[in-house]
Amino acid sequence: MSRPNESDQNKPGSDPSRLGRDPVSDGSAGSDRSAGSEASARSDGPAGSANPKGTGPQDDAGQPGATPIDRIFTARNFLVFLLPSFVGIGMFLIPFTVDDSINVGMGFLAYALMGLFDNTLPAIAVAIFWISIALTLYVRFLRPAWAETGTLHEIFHIGPGWFALRLAGAVLATLTLLQIGPEFLISDDTGGLMLNELITVLLAFFLFAALFLPFLVDYGFMEFIGSMVRKPFRFIFNLLGRSAIDATASWFGSGTVGVLITMQQYENGFYNRREAAVIATNFSVVSIAFSLVIIHFVDMGHMFLQYYATVVVSSLLAAIIIPRLYPLVRKPDTYYEPVGRRIVEEKRYQPGVFMDSMYKAMDRARHAPGPAQLMRNSLTNVADIFFSLLPLVYSIGIIALVTAEHTPLFTWLSWPMVPLLSLLQIPDAHAAAPATLVGFADMFLPAVLASGIESELTRFVVAALSVSQLIYMSEVGALIIKSKIPLNLWELVVIFLLRTLVTLPIITLMAHFLFF
Repeated sequence: MSRPNESDQNKPGSDPSRLGRDPVSDGSAGSDRSAGSEASARSDGPAGSANPKGTGPQDDAGQPGATPIDRIFTARNFLVFLLPSFVGIGMFLIPFTVDDSINVGMGFLAYALMGLFDNTLPAIAVAIFWISIALTLYVRFLRPAWAETGTLHEIFHIGPGWFALRLAGAVLATLTLLQIGPEFLISDDTGGLMLNELITVLLAFFLFAALFLPFLVDYGFMEFIGSMVRKPFRFIFNLLGRSAIDATASWFGSGTVGVLITMQQYENGFYNRREAAVIATNFSVVSIAFSLVIIHFVDMGHMFLQYYATVVVSSLLAAIIIPRLYPLVRKPDTYYEPVGRRIVEEKRYQPGVFMDSMYKAMDRARHAPGPAQLMRNSLTNVADIFFSLLPLVYSIGIIALVTAEHTPLFTWLSWPMVPLLSLLQIPDAHAAAPATLVGFADMFLPAVLASGIESELTRFVVAALSVSQLIYMSEVGALIIKSKIPLNLWELVVIFLLRTLVTLPIITLMAHFLFF
């Protein structure tokens, strides 16, 4: 399946004001930001175009027209940076343990919401899908003024390819909810898994992710971390330091949240094409919480620390190797055209790294959205995710799961893996081979296949590989295809296979020599 052929202006998600971008950064009339401050250039932070009038800060803080340092480091800017960032850190980056469950604040809120609504969430998801269809048709044929421009136009004014996928998601989800139709579409292994397990989790997680994401990215924390770790990230991964936030949010929160952050940063001009593609396919690892589910499902919960250490090591090494191979190495260092480049790394406020990072964070906080704009940004994020993303995730995910569960495709494709597994001295190589590739459909399927394998070493390897492969079409793959990140289905297949070939030997060696 390939991405529907559709121009950028007809794709959902192309509005540069969405997903947390500072809404006054487009320079439109009526902006409450001054023309001078709009041109601010930051290290690992947003940067506008050069200010033609010289009324705002330039690339060199010492040039005429630069913002004085004492106007940046103020008590107000410090609090605007600190307080919202603490909220974002608590929601996305700090794991807590409650009743033997480990998760981040956003995760606990999501699971609390799921517990509150319990069995009604699938019906709510289906209702959202049909509201999306109704609004899309309304906007297409009646062209109301409120949807002629801006984010709502991008969400609902879409081409036939995206509309077909959106409609397919609504129809198939309805059949599953009502348990009507072919068994292979509505069974617990396909439609039931998508609607009752994945979509309901995404509905709850994305609600809080969309609401709280601006606290993490709009008030200076991305600039602070980006400046602090810029040199090691450049040296090791050839990436911006701010991409460390994506990795941390994924490991402690959710891999899909990491992709959302990457989408937002790319569409707002903070990542170029290569950086966005590399980060989305190498740093959006599933969370610690879901990793716990995987290792317990294969009955090896007693080895969680060894298991997750193996995942971290193999994923970090893959993040060093994979971006230097095709197709990622071919991605250009150009920026999303409607926005352009909004980041300049060279600007320095202070010689010390920590103080320089603090100044950059507060420079971003100076232009952060106020409470009313923050609420508008958050609600726009929610509308984008609920009405344009979730139906697409369902339609792509159901195709992948039906292919995995009801066709021999992955069994055939896994035949070349048998000699490789035998060479690596993995027991039950024939039984394990399909589990090494079926994760492309959904990352939980390898654990399902491996749960019946007798060898603990084999179950350990399959469980670690399923998380390290990272690309699975039921969630992360569908998000990337829907986004503006320049990756198509074929490239995702290649990256998935490369990650498999790179991480499998690492995982196996660690299992053989350290744990078994």
